[in-house]
Amino acid sequence: MQRLTVSHKTVYRYRKPVGFGTHRLMYRPRDSHDLRLLNATLLIEPHAQLRYVHDVFGNSVAYAVFTEPSDTLSITSNVVLDRYPLSGVEFSIEPFAQVIPFSYPASEVPDLGRTIERHYPDPERKVTDWTRQFLSSGTSVTETEQFLRALTGRIQTQFNYQERHESGVQSPVETLELGSGSCRDYALLMMEAVRSVGLAARFVSGYLYDPAIDGGSSEVTGAGSTHAWVQVYLPGAGWLEFDPTNGCSGGQNLVPVAVAREPDQAMPVSGTFDGVSDDFVDMSVEVVVRSLNLVENVA
Repeated sequence: MQRLTVSHKTVYRYRKPVGFGTHRLMYRPRDSHDLRLLNATLLIEPHAQLRYVHDVFGNSVAYAVFTEPSDTLSITSNVVLDRYPLSGVEFSIEPFAQVIPFSYPASEVPDLGRTIERHYPDPERKVTDWTRQFLSSGTSVTETEQFLRALTGRIQTQFNYQERHESGVQSPVETLELGSGSCRDYALLMMEAVRSVGLAARFVSGYLYDPAIDGGSSEVTGAGSTHAWVQVYLPGAGWLEFDPTNGCSGGQNLVPVAVAREPDQAMPVSGTFDGVSDDFVDMSVEVVVRSLNLVENVA
């Protein structure tokens, strides 16, 4: 069990006071059997009225309604949580799903829906052909777990990581052609790759704990901001975490906030302001994830 604190601050700056439309916020981690949320606070300046809902994916979404203009919009989230990541070396996959290709049970297909379908054009089959290298040659089947681990590891080693704060994602074809991308670009490429062999996948946005911040020896890529990774649905094992940015699986050090079929459905902040584009100066994002276990042990 990991007890973690997460501080997430986003600041937007403008040249003059502007009015704000309703903002959609996704900051609250997904409470479940593998994540227990102990405390959560959300501070917004200027003041806003908050309304919470669950979206179509079951994510906790806050809608912020503003009544006064400002030249700065600051959103600060602080949470304390216990995380119970998957500890086993192997996944408990149903026998029929241990090799690909396989078919999902008819009772689950309607609920998996479009998470099985590819979402981005690939007219020259670049993503499809790139994915085929992870399938066993000379045989008609490939071990599912081996395929997913190999794919996750290759994305980490083949591409150059680039942190990007601007909104939007590269298409999977663009990431292949550029040979680089951010964590969300890596996640989208992996989603389309596994969908190309008939596996259900969804996008995850959340936080990444780097033990190095607390003096540990393990260093990861993508900490210090929001992070993105992939969940793949495997019968018997359920939705499993894969982080292609760090080439790892199982959810260790990952704190999911939102799951979605596409990346733009899991944006931490979305909204509008009243003004012209030149009114916007810049934005900054700071995320700090720390272990309370280590702090308590030192104390």
